Amino acid sequence: MVRMLIVDDEPDIRALVRRYAEREGYETAEAKNGMEAVSICREADFDVIIMDAMMPELDGFSACKEIRAMKDIPVIMLSARGEEYDKLFGFETGADDYVVKPFSPRELMARVKVVTGRHGGASEKNITTAGKITIDTLGRIVCIDGAETELTAKEYDLLLYLVKNEGAVLTRERILDAVWGYEYYPADRTVDWQIKQLRAHLGECRDYIVTVRGVGYKFESRH
Repeated sequence: MVRMLIVDDEPDIRALVRRYAEREGYETAEAKNGMEAVSICREADFDVIIMDAMMPELDGFSACKEIRAMKDIPVIMLSARGEEYDKLFGFETGADDYVVKPFSPRELMARVKVVTGRHGGASEKNITTAGKITIDTLGRIVCIDGAETELTAKEYDLLLYLVKNEGAVLTRERILDAVWGYEYYPADRTVDWQIKQLRAHLGECRDYIVTVRGVGYKFESRH
């Protein structure tokens, strides 16, 4: 079943999209602003996100960018502004499609089918591999060389973020922002401690997490 996150500060818009989505057999969840959407996406996976562009607390463009940095979830942006500049800006922040309000719910559902089809089936998307590590993002299950390993919720979030950004040097500040979020900013040493705990659970794959002196960390499964 396709899982959809509907993000809009207008309850009527969320209800309209949800009604048509559920008619198509989609499973839906809702968020009333971009900050809430980012928080939800840290804990759950979706096959598509319907995201309003202009919202309080955190706008849709910024939320889309944050979510796409964590997970490869297709995003369809909704906006009352249909100028070419706005559409191009939406695509530059990671949106897969751009729909101008007022919109036809039937057309939106047709666009959802195209976007989700382009990104492949849900079962295929839910499996992420890196060397000997396999991550089932739907079940939040991590296996090392075929054997399941138990991680805390924060260790899992940290590992998934590192894997999704394999090869990139990540500063402690960037890791804090992506894994701990906007509401809570622990000290840099918290990242170091969490990395130490995660390495202990990764066993033979502990060396996949490389310390970059004076900067932060890098995940590299292909040595």
